[in-house]
Amino acid sequence: QVQLVESGGGLVQAGGSLRLSCVVSESISSINVMDWYRQAPGKQRELVAAITSGGSTSYADSVKGRFTISRDNAKNTVYLQMNSLKPEDTAVYYCHTTIRTAPWASRDYWGQGTQVTISS
Repeated sequence: QVQLVESGGGLVQAGGSLRLSCVVSESISSINVMDWYRQAPGKQRELVAAITSGGSTSYADSVKGRFTISRDNAKNTVYLQMNSLKPEDTAVYYCHTTIRTAPWASRDYWGQGTQVTISS
């Protein structure tokens, strides 16, 4: 069973920064895509950033230029560096991946989530 554990959340003022970490229980070197989602109260869960095994990245328009996703395969860890934080970034952030379990099937894995709160 693959497990994802997030950490690094907390309370910061607008304009501050945080770095989230996601440690995966198994090697991520062969996992194609790792990504971060977030969910604010009363809102749908949204994709924030994604990174492929080759290092290609993508970001939601709302965080582009402020957030950076990266991965360290040797440490089985994915990071989300968040700069210039805004109150609207307040949410629970989740690490996620989809792993192929068979040629005809795949499975989604989610972390427990870490709370990020930005004050004005």
